[in-house]
Amino acid sequence: MKKSILALAATVAAVSFAPAAFAADKLLLKTPIAFKSTLPGLGSPIPRVAKELDRMSGGSLKMKVYEPGKLVKAFEILDTVSSGKINSGYATAGYWSGKMPAASLFSAVPFGPETGEYMAWMYYGNGLKLYQEMYDKNGYNVKVLPCAIIAPETSGWFGKEINKPEDLKGLKMRFFGLGGKVMQKLGVATSLLPGGDIFPALEKGAIDATEFSMPAIDKLLGFHKLVKYNYFPGWHQQSTIFELLVNKKVWDGMTAQHKAILENACKASMADSYAEGEAIQHDVLKENVEKNGVKIKRWNPEMLAAFKGAWGEVVAEEKDEFFHKVLDDMNKFRDGYKLWKDNAFLPR
Repeated sequence: MKKSILALAATVAAVSFAPAAFAADKLLLKTPIAFKSTLPGLGSPIPRVAKELDRMSGGSLKMKVYEPGKLVKAFEILDTVSSGKINSGYATAGYWSGKMPAASLFSAVPFGPETGEYMAWMYYGNGLKLYQEMYDKNGYNVKVLPCAIIAPETSGWFGKEINKPEDLKGLKMRFFGLGGKVMQKLGVATSLLPGGDIFPALEKGAIDATEFSMPAIDKLLGFHKLVKYNYFPGWHQQSTIFELLVNKKVWDGMTAQHKAILENACKASMADSYAEGEAIQHDVLKENVEKNGVKIKRWNPEMLAAFKGAWGEVVAEEKDEFFHKVLDDMNKFRDGYKLWKDNAFLPR
């Protein structure tokens, strides 16, 4: 009897201390992405997430990344993940604003929060809860995880100087998200083109101007070769969040260990992508001026006031109740955060 008890105890101990990979079901996340993995801070975070998932799980949780268009077109990722045709995808919620007006608020907000404030609202305010609620209430079978974030983008690339609101009228411009609606208020004809389609559109004259991302990313797309006026600050995107979507049935079937690994890998990616983006911009700005003939311009007070006024009109005209629920919650958080921000940080 004593030998049997000792043998049973040894067996239980062996099982208890066995590597977790043996106890967990294996899972492969096939993940099409909306941005080329060569674009730093924009597409580069998700291959690093894939590497960390494999390492942290001991090989039981893997991710295979598919470049844009190789498995699913960028603007089809949400529907395809929701339907279960693929089990995950990486994009930005602003791409779904035509389906859900509030989606852009979980991507980038004109005159909105900077990166630290955005993450504070997302993780320690109601942001993440509302983010998931948006997908659930609209019938999408997905679990959403913020999985990368970048700081301000450039405000756009133009072929001429823009000194007053009237200078924008009649321009054809690629523009993203809620900022695009602001530009429309000021007489700009906007279109949302994937990154790879922007340069050819500029070259052929289909568009006159564009915004896309941060200088180091825009450089790789070659905008400086065609349009020489690069405007700042990026009032339309002071910070931009990117999301990993997982099919809800797949998520519900994942082990607690795999869920924790995926959630924490994405949280780590938020910090890593932010740091990467901040580290690589200044050299590009210098190169653009000294070697590429780019003129870096800052919006004058009249233009910033015009953008902000048009943003107020966009908000006032939006009829979607959930949009206002999210924006009101974000603004309430920001009202409180302002006391900290005004006292804690050095003036710029």
